[in-house]
Amino acid sequence: MTITRDDDVLGGEPRIDETRVGVRHVAARVIDSGQSPAYVADQLDLSLAEVYEALSYYYDHVEEMRDLERENEDAFERVRESSLKPKETIQ
Repeated sequence: MTITRDDDVLGGEPRIDETRVGVRHVAARVIDSGQSPAYVADQLDLSLAEVYEALSYYYDHVEEMRDLERENEDAFERVRESSLKPKETIQ
């Protein structure tokens, strides 16, 4: 069991090995949403150890996680802005 990165999976974000479950996803559910680690493990079909390993990685790399969150928010905002603007004006 380990945390891994692969540019072809989740855009290279840290994730639980052999899954598509990102460290930020686990942290968001436990830290931000207040779900118990046991509940998150059950819902995401992970072991409790994998959830705690993801949380450990998150806390050991807080600045990296914050940077990834900012990048994600910026990308979302760019997509949102471009999708709301018409490509040509109606006359």
